[in-house]
Amino acid sequence: MTVPDKVAIESWFKELQDQICASISALDGTPFMEDAWTRQEGGGGRSRILAGGAMLAKAGVNFSAVYGKTPEKILQALKLEQSDFYATGISIVMHPVNPWCPIIHMNTRYFQMSNGIAWFGGGIDLTPHYIIPEQAAFFHSQIKKVCDQHHPAYYNEFKRWADEYFYISHRQETRGIGGIFFDHLKGDKDLSMLQTFEFVKDVGASFAPIYTHLLKENHSKPYGENEQAWQMLRRGRYVEFNLVYDKGTKFGLDTNGRTESILMSLPPIAHWEYNKKVEEGSMEMFTLNHLKKEINWIS
Repeated sequence: MTVPDKVAIESWFKELQDQICASISALDGTPFMEDAWTRQEGGGGRSRILAGGAMLAKAGVNFSAVYGKTPEKILQALKLEQSDFYATGISIVMHPVNPWCPIIHMNTRYFQMSNGIAWFGGGIDLTPHYIIPEQAAFFHSQIKKVCDQHHPAYYNEFKRWADEYFYISHRQETRGIGGIFFDHLKGDKDLSMLQTFEFVKDVGASFAPIYTHLLKENHSKPYGENEQAWQMLRRGRYVEFNLVYDKGTKFGLDTNGRTESILMSLPPIAHWEYNKKVEEGSMEMFTLNHLKKEINWIS
């Protein structure tokens, strides 16, 4: 396996961060605040946060490149022998103001070890507070288009992976409508590592066009106390997933990453209401009934 140039990969992730921040900031009218940080064991990153915007209550677009001795927890989890690691990538979470706008998450990353093992991982998924089938179809069709440009098996395989990964088992519901998720791509399916990197780049480039479209579609829709209360509860589910299940959160904490940057994925406000009941026939009930795996959103 030919290991890609990690300097070129790191540079591209930085460019992607710049592009996404510029697109989102131009639409929202609010600038991102940058917070550069260093990791004592090696590496660092730059966190960019938008807070209190016209469309976004909180948005984070984080870049990092860290390296050093691989912690034992990571070696055990990945079933690898001791060697130094290098990891770089970009992680994005955006929590909108309007409940009709969806939460979105994207992560693209590259991991390399000093023994020559290397892979790409990442994905993009959508978490609507209210599921709107037409918009779910739009999101999935855009993601499928990206996948199909690289391999005909990618979309179905990575969609199933997302359905399984973004699942809150203690609630028996998916976090949202899924998307795609992939990990340990090492030039599989007759694709070289460089071709895999091109796929990862296209996934990253899809973020801004997709989310700006969804924000424009929904940010002016009227809402009241009922919709806002539901939004707070759905944010609570998002918190539960990220703190209990998310591997990226665990990796960041286990490698002594910057806590503020790792937890930027959490919303500014979330609620938990005891034994919440929703009305039959309501949009809330429709949403709950569609937080399931293996839904074909495009057909």
